Amino acid sequence: MKTVQYREALREAMVEEMRIDQNVFLMGEEVAEYNGAYKVSQGMLDEFGPERVIDTPIAELGFAGIAVGAAMNGLRPIVEFMTWNFALLASDQIINSAAKVLQMSGGQYSCPIVFRGGNGQAGQLAATHSQSFEAFYAHVPGLKVVTPSTPYDAKGLLKSAIRDNDPVLIMESEKMYGDKGEIPEGEYLIPIGKADIKRKGDHVTLVSFGKIIKVVHEAAEVLQKEGISCEIIDLRSVRPIDYDTVVESVKKTNRCVVIEESWPLASISGEIAYHLQRYAFDYLDSPVIRVMQSDTPFAFSKVLIEEALPNVSRIVNAVKSSLYVS
Repeated sequence: MKTVQYREALREAMVEEMRIDQNVFLMGEEVAEYNGAYKVSQGMLDEFGPERVIDTPIAELGFAGIAVGAAMNGLRPIVEFMTWNFALLASDQIINSAAKVLQMSGGQYSCPIVFRGGNGQAGQLAATHSQSFEAFYAHVPGLKVVTPSTPYDAKGLLKSAIRDNDPVLIMESEKMYGDKGEIPEGEYLIPIGKADIKRKGDHVTLVSFGKIIKVVHEAAEVLQKEGISCEIIDLRSVRPIDYDTVVESVKKTNRCVVIEESWPLASISGEIAYHLQRYAFDYLDSPVIRVMQSDTPFAFSKVLIEEALPNVSRIVNAVKSSLYVS
């Protein structure tokens, strides 16, 4: 095993796949000459040249459309968005073209493409640069939505995404690119749609995904000191969702708290709660509780940011509420 940063794990995944398959290429804002806005593509231009590592204008709709057309014609593009907030401009190509072309063509055209980039809040960037888009795109049939929370998951899932024949969206975060973790020396893949039990526990199941998983682990440590054992499930992808792993965990713990860095309405946590009441109702000893971002546009103030996001205190209180303890 070796220790790498999250950004390095993503880079290794892309480099390995580009060496294997000449049809794989990377395009996006500042990915080539500048080595990527967050240095994910450091050195890739030197190895693969400007025909396979392509700088684009700040025109997400345009270069997303070019990439979709390339994918329909046999290539395997990786599209980097500087942030998914900017990629709203490309949502027409993602939703109306990439996601639907297989069905609309009667199976004659597939769209093997990866869209990836920073997602959610990353500090004092205010409302227009801080939205979490997992649930937004998970709503759309034809897309797969992946949310790696560790360097290990980031590399294994991105490699699987590049090889997938469907469009896959990778939700990263500026706050994770410098995170360090161990990955194997050799090649490995992680299947899309398989959750990971990050921590075993007996008293309550905590379900989450993406960078907020780090806060969930902090809360679990606080609760452990009080004798409360938490099982942490990292969904890793939110379309498809690994419902079976969540249900089996709840059958053991009989309680569930879902933590999500997004707004409450039409959320992934709401979907998890519905599924549990449908398929694990008889095992629940208390209602499913959600810990969400506040139902407001994101603020610039540090104080309001802390108030808006799921934090350790809110998660601890939610777990205690599910256990009927104070």
